[in-house]
Amino acid sequence: MELININQFSSRRFPLSKKTEIMIHRVPITKARINLGEVARRVHVNKEYFILEKDGIPVAGIMDAEELEDYLELRDPTVRTHIQKSTAAWRAGKSRPAKQLLTELRPEAKAKRRRV
Repeated sequence: MELININQFSSRRFPLSKKTEIMIHRVPITKARINLGEVARRVHVNKEYFILEKDGIPVAGIMDAEELEDYLELRDPTVRTHIQKSTAAWRAGKSRPAKQLLTELRPEAKAKRRRV
């Protein structure tokens, strides 16, 4: 059985930064089914996206499971509220540098180890 090169279908690159690009591939659903293992590997390892088409119409998308979980979590209203509150606190200057926080946490961690 000969595998079909799924790169022959349309792809788009969206630069996020100098090092990162988003790869979105549009693939007929039948070709994706034939090459499902390869599609899954590329989604997981290369962080690529696939839009599956039936008769040229987009019907589904494939993305990495961890990213999907993050996306679903962000749709949770309580998580969004927490993010909005923390962003407002940061904008109001109620944050501090990470080095300062780590300096404060290190003595506490050492004290806990001594007690044990």
